[in-house]
Amino acid sequence: MTQSSYDVVEVVAMQLIGSDASVIPVSTELSFRTSDPYTVRAVFTGPHTMSTWLLGRELLSLGMLASADAPAGTGDVQVWRDEDPDYTLVSLNGVEGSALLAAPTEPITRFLAATEALVPLGAESARMESEITALIAALLTA
Repeated sequence: MTQSSYDVVEVVAMQLIGSDASVIPVSTELSFRTSDPYTVRAVFTGPHTMSTWLLGRELLSLGMLASADAPAGTGDVQVWRDEDPDYTLVSLNGVEGSALLAAPTEPITRFLAATEALVPLGAESARMESEITALIAALLTA
């Protein structure tokens, strides 16, 4: 997909933290569509690999207020602010393993503010109502 198919795009320079405390730079493209207001698409690109994850926008937003003791998320994705509030940590757990990423907080906050200017948190379902109605109509006539 190209950036033009998204309403908000932010590229964030993150760091993959290895179990041995090694650090690998990871470029992460966060993208948001008003037509899918619950979801943030995150494309993580490292030196030799790329991985795409779909994250809950609310989860990412809650993570901006969470701590390591009580991170946002209980499943494959957890987000919390580091002891240094200039950084946010993202933990990803999947079939192929787990990853801990450190990111500067400011670009994530900027990204979330831009998404909330288009679709405020809590207003997602009203935004989706016409699309759900059209889907139901299409299913009933199929």
